[in-house]
Amino acid sequence: MTARTLAMFAVTFFAANACGGGSGISGYGSPPPTPNPPPVADQVNATANLAFDPSTLNTKVGHVVTFAFGSVGHNIFFDAATGAPANIPGVNANASVQRTFATAGTFTYSCHIHPFMQGKVVVQ
Repeated sequence: MTARTLAMFAVTFFAANACGGGSGISGYGSPPPTPNPPPVADQVNATANLAFDPSTLNTKVGHVVTFAFGSVGHNIFFDAATGAPANIPGVNANASVQRTFATAGTFTYSCHIHPFMQGKVVVQ
């Protein structure tokens, strides 16, 4: 190999490594770190067999709770309590609604369409 060929090889090798074409040992060419995925919200499912699942959900102050409604229409009305989130009125089917629980406590609720469907969210 001539000196000129060796020099061109060296320049090409170092340029490729500097542009991300290297092995990634020095950090070049490595993909950027991926951010952590957002936390999954707590969820209560209003089921077709006319029950809330889970019937009692334990969560923490500031957490978001998703109320997921399947193919059967439901709603959610919270008992009067300081810090209770807004009700979810109407007939909700094939939809999800989120509520944030900003205050510690036990918040009971029921479906006014099916009054025997009751549940509670315990916020710590």
